[in-house]
Amino acid sequence: MEIRYVLEPGLAVEEFRAVLILSTLGERRPVDDVKRLERMLRQADLIVTARDEGRLVGVSRAVTDFSYCCYLSDLAVDAEYQRMGIGKRLIDETHKAAGEETTLVLVAAPAAEGYYPKIGMVQRPSCWVIPKKR
Repeated sequence: MEIRYVLEPGLAVEEFRAVLILSTLGERRPVDDVKRLERMLRQADLIVTARDEGRLVGVSRAVTDFSYCCYLSDLAVDAEYQRMGIGKRLIDETHKAAGEETTLVLVAAPAAEGYYPKIGMVQRPSCWVIPKKR
């Protein structure tokens, strides 16, 4: 198995939806609203994919200014491919593409909170949000 990592701004919404579902991130994303998923893809600044012989097995979707900050909004790895270093590599490739002078920020899904310290990320104690209205 050889996983290939590439910037893929034209990622198809159907593939994105499928990997969200296969990763369980779909439980917290609007997977039944394809138009919204399409907007999420097209308005992102960075989309990094992981593919195994063409099959999408992981994706990182980020918003960044390429200068100071990078918000990694989605990190999804097909459950069949988890624990192989794909998530860490997607984070590294995203940070590299955003510029290593940026601070990479993400909000962990509850099930993934234990993962990020294991790969060297530092938890910050404060995050503030205005919840979505719909």
